[in-house]
Formats: sequence, structure tokens, C-alpha cells
Amino acid sequence: MAKTSLNPEQQVTTSAQGAFDIRQLSTILLRRRFLILGISCVVMSAASLLVIITKPTYQSNMQILVNSNLSDGAQANNIPAKENTQVTDSNFQVVDSSTQMKLMLSSKLLQKAVDLLHSDYPKITLQDINGQKEHNKKLPLEITPEEGGIAANKVFHQVFKVSFNDNDPVKAQRVLQALQKVYQDYNKQQQKERLNQGLAFVNARLPEIKKEVSKADKNLEQFRKKHQLLDPEIQSKILLESLADIQQQLQTTRANLQDVNARYDNLEQQIASSSQQNTLISSRLNQSSRYQTLLSEIQKTELTLAKERLRYTDDYPSVQKLKQQRQSQLLLLREEVKAITTSSKGEPFLKGQILGVDPRLVDEFMLVQTSLLGLTANEKNLAESEQRLRSELNKYPSIIAEYNRLLPKVQNSHKTLEQLLQAQQSLGLKIAQEGYNWQVLAEPSPGTYMGSDRLFILVGGAVIGPILGILAALILEKFNDAIYCAGDLKKLTNLRVLGSVPKLPSYGVKKQRLGLSWNGRRSSESSAIEATTKLPVHETLDMIYQNIQILKYPLPFKSLMFTSALPGEGKTTLVLGLVASAIRMHRRVLVIDANLQNPSLHKILEISNDWGLSLLLVDETTTDFQDYIQPIHPSIDILTAGPEPEDTVKLLSSQRMKELIELFEQSYDLVLIDAPPILGTVDARIVASFCNGIVMVERMGKVTRTELTQATEILSKLNLIGIIANEVSNSQKVLAS
Repeated sequence: MAKTSLNPEQQVTTSAQGAFDIRQLSTILLRRRFLILGISCVVMSAASLLVIITKPTYQSNMQILVNSNLSDGAQANNIPAKENTQVTDSNFQVVDSSTQMKLMLSSKLLQKAVDLLHSDYPKITLQDINGQKEHNKKLPLEITPEEGGIAANKVFHQVFKVSFNDNDPVKAQRVLQALQKVYQDYNKQQQKERLNQGLAFVNARLPEIKKEVSKADKNLEQFRKKHQLLDPEIQSKILLESLADIQQQLQTTRANLQDVNARYDNLEQQIASSSQQNTLISSRLNQSSRYQTLLSEIQKTELTLAKERLRYTDDYPSVQKLKQQRQSQLLLLREEVKAITTSSKGEPFLKGQILGVDPRLVDEFMLVQTSLLGLTANEKNLAESEQRLRSELNKYPSIIAEYNRLLPKVQNSHKTLEQLLQAQQSLGLKIAQEGYNWQVLAEPSPGTYMGSDRLFILVGGAVIGPILGILAALILEKFNDAIYCAGDLKKLTNLRVLGSVPKLPSYGVKKQRLGLSWNGRRSSESSAIEATTKLPVHETLDMIYQNIQILKYPLPFKSLMFTSALPGEGKTTLVLGLVASAIRMHRRVLVIDANLQNPSLHKILEISNDWGLSLLLVDETTTDFQDYIQPIHPSIDILTAGPEPEDTVKLLSSQRMKELIELFEQSYDLVLIDAPPILGTVDARIVASFCNGIVMVERMGKVTRTELTQATEILSKLNLIGIIANEVSNSQKVLAS
């Protein structure tokens, strides 16, 4: 049968408002009233426990006079004021109340009081006296300035009130007594320090100045050791003079080298013109290892001699020694050349080929060659020395700048030290009674009762408890997916809400005993069976029945299956309630318990379940189903589930099940089927395909949005005609209306 539409005027129930308003808040609070009440009770219990353990508070007080006095003599000598003072003009000093209170509450002084109290109170700590600054919480120790400070004769007086709160009146007084002793000891110590204040200032400055002098001297000494010089400006001048001298020597050496080169070339030409075999002689000399060694030794001697001449004069012993060594090496070189150019018998080498060469010319050529080697080495050494001196001179600007920075510091530090020593000798002022003096005006008094916070704790518990309960309820509601309002059913499923049923009592009519004759399987007993019917009666059930009747156009619903998303949502009770509404409309009704796995209809009606639907489906040869029916009223027949079969799916999906429902529709005005829940089993889906209409029953507060959506999606392609909201509270019904 196709799903039919329903006019808004014909629908008995209406959907809930979409927007959240104050009525929803009241509904949530009413629904979570037990949670709110429980949290409120827990908070009140905790508050009551705090009231029991809270002790009364006692306060002890004392007064301290603080006066300041600064002599003209101290000011004339520029003696600095102490940190806890404030100078308002050149001749007057006033008490800074805020700084005084910070000093009196300092941890250093309070810790001394704690040490004094350890003998009587071993567990006392600095925290017990000072406390922690918390919002709207009074600290144990408080110091407040009294009004009306007096100023006269350059002396300013300020009275401070010191109070201490504790649960023990004796302890409150002893704490202030300890503080009194600490303050008096501190005052004496300050008086001694003030006596030597002027000299202490100089003595405190003197080590710093000496340290600065020592540091400046040390830096200058490290500078001189690092660069190995005393005055970089003088040393730079010396280097400049040396550079000029080396440049002069280099110029002279290059001129001599030019002359020697010219002479060397001239001698080569003369030797070449005298003998055409000069090439052979040169080759012979180059092949002589001794000749090459002597040349190398002469070159080394010339280099060493050039370096020594840069440092010393020609009369210096090392220079004379090098000259003699060079002469000896030249003599050996001449002998080696003579040996090479003659044969072993004293005859000229290469007869007829070198006879035209003058031996003196050869000796002169060797001397010039040796001089050329020496001048070349000397030129190289002088060029390196020039480059080295230029490199050193490039470093001197930064060295001179560093020296000019260190030297004034040394001079200034020595000058400052000298001035401070003179001031130390001239400063002989004695300071007495400057700064602050503390004097106790009122001794610590015994602790007086100040009341307790018990009433405040009780009132706070009474206020905070419900607030926490409401917050917990709202948070729980925020994360709860269950449905509590009938209007939400329509929003989520887009189905007609056939009615909202409140929580029904244990069946609204009294037990009725009806004498019915029954021709069942046990008809041989021929006895009348008294069936006890307990059918719930409520006006909302009649409304639901009427809503279903309105949907019967163009043909009435002969068979209706009632199911739910989850088990335990009250569909069996609602089926029996609709049966009561139907028989009042003179309808003959058959109720079938199709929940073969977990039947409950026979338990509610207190009838037998030894035979029922499962056996009727198995017994396919039987055409008379009356043997399995149990009448409880002339217009009400019951078909229980029967014994649980092994395969419920096979029985419910059989052709026999379809034929039985068609047979029941012909025999009764209305067939109501109590089916199992949709989720978890497929039994309800199978039975739903054989029925004219399907009605879902959902208990408010049990089913969730996700489960309801899943169930309706399963039945979406079948004839799902509507949904019933079960166990709806009165507040939810008012909100839905």
C-alpha cells in the first residue's frame, strides 16, 4: 500500500519548534534533575565538611613608630640616602610608607622570625607567616600605616600597625613578639652601619678604583708583551728609517748588478772570440759535479753575507768570517776550473782548440760570474727585507690606535685613584642617627576573636552546587546523542509523528476475568479458560489509533507491524494499548508476537507460550490456525511466538508466513504484529515486507539519532507510515505543542 498524506489539521500531534528557547533549557534541567541534585548534594557535603574543620580566627596587634632624621652635615658631604628613603627637598627627608612596608614584610626579616619560633613551633614555615596573595583572601600578616604622620624639626614620624591572624590566639601573639625582636635587632644593626656610612662609601669605591688601575696596567703590559715593544710610535719611526736605508742599499746593489752584468757579457764575447770551442768548455764545466757544488756553496755564502750586512757593519766578526769563507770558496773554484781545462799531465785540454784563450781572461770571467751570483742573492734578500718592513709598517696604524686607547685609561685610572686616596684621608665625618629609627609603641596583644568563614562556606556551597550541577547537565546534554523530544523524530526521519505517549503505569485498567470457551489443541478437556487481560488505556493511545485510521484512505490497513530501532522501547505495551482502543471501536483484532528469539507478549498477558507462530509456520499442512490462537477477549485473539526455532530467518521468510498473514487479514478486522527491533537482526525486515504498514516506536532518552537514522534507512523502501514517541515527559509534550 502506498504511503498517504495527512493534512496538518488532521494530525493530532505537532512537531517541536526548531529553535532553542528557554523551554528547552527548562526541559533539560528537569530531565537532568537527579544529576543536578546529586552534584549539589556532593558540593554541600564538602562545604559542610569544611565548616566542621574550619577553625575560628584570632588577631594580635602591635604598633611601630618609624622616624627619619638626616643631619645637615651628612647632606653637606653628599652622603647618599638609603634605599628606603625619599628626599623631598635639600633639607628634609620623609618616610616612604610603601617601601617601609615592603622592608618589614621582606622574606629576609620574616625568616629570622621563623627561626626564633622554631623552638615553640617546629613545623612553622615562612609561608605560615607571609601567606600567599589570593583573591578576596586575607593574608595572615598585614602592615598598614596609621593616618596623621607628624613632621617637626626636620624629623618625620609614621606609625605602622602590625597585625597577625591565626587559629591559635597564643601563637598569634608570639609571632608578633618574634617580629618585634627581629625589627629591634635590625634597627640596631642599621644604626651601626650608619655610623660608618661616609667612610664605608669611600672604602667601597676604593677597591673598584684599584681594580680598574690594576686592570688598565695589566692591559697595557699585555699589549707590550704581545707586540714586543714599548712605544709603537717610536718603533714605527725606526722601521721607517730602516726601510729608507734598505731602499738605498737596494738601489746601489741594482746599479752594481747592472755593471757586473755588462762586464759578464763583455767577457763572454771575448772568450767566445778567442776560442770557438767555448761551448765545449761550458759543457765540460756544467758536467762537473764539484764545480756545480762550489757554485752553490758560493751562492749560499753570498746570501748569508747579504743578510748579515743588513744587520751589522763590515767590521763585525761574523761578516769578516763570511768574507774569508767566500775567498776560500773562490780559490777552490779557480783550481777546479783549471783542473777541468787541462789534462791530467798538465797539458792544455783539447789541444789546438783552446790555446788561444788567455788564462787571466778565464780567471776574470770566473770572478765576475761569482760576483754576479752574490749581487743577485743580495738583491733578492734586500727586496724581501723591504717587503717585510712594508708589511710590518701596515700593521702599525691599528697598533698605535690600540696603544692610544689603552694609555689614557691608565692615566685616568691612576689620577682617579690619587683623588680618591686624598678624599679618604680628608673624610673624617662621623654619622650618627641618620636614616630610620624603629620604635615599638604598643606591645603585641593577645589574640582576639575575629570570627570564622563558616557561614560564607555554607552560602558558597549552596550557590556553587546547583551551578556546577547545571553546568554538568548542559555539558552532558551537549555530548549526548539520545533523542528526548518528539519533534526531533520528525526532523531526523521526515516521518509523521503519530503520537506522543507518556510513561504508562502498570496497565491502566483493572484485571478482568472473562469466561471464554476455547476450542484449542487441548479441547478434550472441555473446560472454560479464564484469561487475565491487562491492557493499558490512555487517551494518547486513542489519538494514535485515530491517526492511523486517518491514513487508511483509499484502503484500510489490515496488517500493521510495530517495531523499534532497539529492544526495550515499549512497543509491546503500545500494541496492547492500541488493541484496547480498537476493540472500543468494535474491531476484531489479532495480535501476533513475531519476536521468535526473545518473545515477551505471553509474559505480559500471563498466557502459555508452548505453541504459537513458530509451530504454525512449521506445520504447513494445517489450514485451521485456530488451534494455535489464544483468545483473551471476544474481540482479541493472541498468537504467541511459540518455542524458539533453530532458524528464525528461514521460517519468517517462507511462503507459509506470507500466506498466513493474508489469511489473517481475511479473518480479522486488524492484524497487529509485534516485531523484533530493526537493528541487530533481520527478522523485522523480513516480516515488514509482508505487511500493509509499518509503525516505529521509539522511547525518548533511549534511542540515539544515529540509531534512529540507521533504522529508518533500512525501512525507507517499505511502507513506513509513521513513528510513535514513547515515554514522553509532560515538559516535552508542552514544548512540542
